[in-house]
Amino acid sequence: KMGAHSSKEGLSQEDMAFLERNTRYDKATICDFYKGFMADCPEGKLSPTTFCQIYSKCFPTGNAKEFCDHVFRTFDTDKNGEIDFKEFLLSIDVTSSGTPEEKLNWAFSMYDVDGNGWIDLEEMTKLVGSIYKMIGTHQTQTHLAKYEAEAKERAKGIFKRMDINNDGKVTKEEFTKTCLEDENLIDLLTPPSAI
Repeated sequence: KMGAHSSKEGLSQEDMAFLERNTRYDKATICDFYKGFMADCPEGKLSPTTFCQIYSKCFPTGNAKEFCDHVFRTFDTDKNGEIDFKEFLLSIDVTSSGTPEEKLNWAFSMYDVDGNGWIDLEEMTKLVGSIYKMIGTHQTQTHLAKYEAEAKERAKGIFKRMDINNDGKVTKEEFTKTCLEDENLIDLLTPPSAI
């Protein structure tokens, strides 16, 4: 089926219609995003490396590599190792304009690293640790150990609050409910719109 995929000629009518239906953007805005996307990714696909280079610019003092990997995995909804324009715009729409619930559903997918439908303490610790590395400037070894311990404690505390029924798993419902009751938690756990 030729022409159904994004190509160098532009966005197919099919993709444009899909994006108009499934995002809060109008045709002109989608076209602007598309031009920018194609300028950064002439092949029409965003690789993990390129994605991380773009995302990291927003956190010049921190180390965003680990966090980028998690964000990339969440953008890459078909899990083919690349982000196409549709995946890119759908995620940008949610992370920048979504309702708190939509943002939290997106964030939950990011925290549920193995995709089994719940978050365990190890997953929570990984993500909180990567957020600490990204926003932190403590890159010396002495600070790093202290930082990792702090992130671990923070993750444990958050996990304990979210695991409402104490079964060692945080479900999407528990995650959303806890975050909606605490705005500071939403700010900590949802990625800043970088792009």
